[in-house]
Amino acid sequence: MLLTIRSEHNPATDLGFLLHKHPDKLQSTKLSVGQAHIFYPEATPARTTVALLLDIDPIALVRGAKHSSTKDFSLFPYVNDRPYVASSFMSVAIAKAFSSALNGKCPQKPDLVDTPMPLSVKLSVLPAAKGGETLIRKLFEPLGYQVTLQRHILDEQFPKWGESKYFTIQLSNVLKVKELLTHLYVLIPVLDNDKHYFISESEIDKLLSKGKGWLEHHPEKEQISNRYLANIKSLAQQAMQRLQIGEEPNDKDEIVINPEARQRKLTLQQQRLSSVLAELKQSQAKTVLDLGCGDGKLLKMLMQTKQFVRIAGMDVSYQELLRTKERLYWEELAGKQKDRLSLFQGSLTYKDTRLQGFDAAAVVEVIEHMEGERLPAFAKALFGFARPKTVILTTPNVEYNSLYENLVTGNMRHNDHRFEWTRQQFQDWAKQIAQTYGYRVEFKTIGDVDPSLGSPSQMGVFTYGN
Repeated sequence: MLLTIRSEHNPATDLGFLLHKHPDKLQSTKLSVGQAHIFYPEATPARTTVALLLDIDPIALVRGAKHSSTKDFSLFPYVNDRPYVASSFMSVAIAKAFSSALNGKCPQKPDLVDTPMPLSVKLSVLPAAKGGETLIRKLFEPLGYQVTLQRHILDEQFPKWGESKYFTIQLSNVLKVKELLTHLYVLIPVLDNDKHYFISESEIDKLLSKGKGWLEHHPEKEQISNRYLANIKSLAQQAMQRLQIGEEPNDKDEIVINPEARQRKLTLQQQRLSSVLAELKQSQAKTVLDLGCGDGKLLKMLMQTKQFVRIAGMDVSYQELLRTKERLYWEELAGKQKDRLSLFQGSLTYKDTRLQGFDAAAVVEVIEHMEGERLPAFAKALFGFARPKTVILTTPNVEYNSLYENLVTGNMRHNDHRFEWTRQQFQDWAKQIAQTYGYRVEFKTIGDVDPSLGSPSQMGVFTYGN
């Protein structure tokens, strides 16, 4: 895994001062899964090139087992491309090997920090599975880079197999070294979906810190946020909200959301979870199931409530469950606390005996991510088979979307939503479910209520029997 940076600034050897790495020395730094070596293939006043070579230890990689990919290939932990491609490991190496330069520090020559230089970068092997050349150009060209790409075929001995997802990429631009490093730090993991670390809220801070000054203006900022945060919708939404707050309108742009709407949007999720928790408490449930638990925010609130003696979270994504464990500090929980909580992978559209025996179930902003034709199977599995006494279900109110000034008319709030219902559509569906499976249903609002459009989220409280 090799990254080279070449400077033709006069004198080009100033690159060594900025990177705090002497051209005459080979230097190494230890990583959790190997070593990073820094050396200079050439160092003259006319042209200086620094190389960052990652020597990944495959055994340490398997032992750590913190990369977040789930692969159908059962030998993936042992047979993979991780030691050979620029990935999140490279970002960690950049942060560790060039930390002072990344943070804009150069005590010996402070004027160099803010000096634009002609710089060229080469990444020998870069994966871009989803998006390929188009994505690479969309990420780098808006930042002023000239991009040269070479796509590699799968196997030279078998050309009919076609092209691979791997590229050799060369970038050239005139910019500050610290800007270059922040671009690489953020955009390399964006191109490679396989992250070797758990993605939590702390990654939002890293993204916004390293993206400060350029990410908020990037035309692909939403895609960058999504892919950097492993397409975890809740984290990506937080990142975009914080980016919007940080943006200052110019003469051509209007403020995206008025202050009242912005505050409402920022606090809506907490309002939603607090409303669900209040309903669960009122139901007097002792055992609670969180279906589609995501990153575990509701589970954390349930764990802090003594009323609930047994709590379970289910999600279709195994990686979400791993992140939930991290959010709940699973390894540090006392034995009795661990006994209260169980997490398991599963689908909401299949009968599952693990869903039975709970007093209450919460389904928070989940059904709109399903295809409409799968809703009957979902209803049968939850209301017909699992049959908890209480079900708290929330979903967006599409009528309220017109109040979001940054939402294009006709678009949904999230690109993964398969539908968004009006209040009448939701109530018609919920009443039919209640009648079919022997429940009563009561409808409630979540968030600020508009007299004609209702609330941003709508809630159905289902109670079994009379």
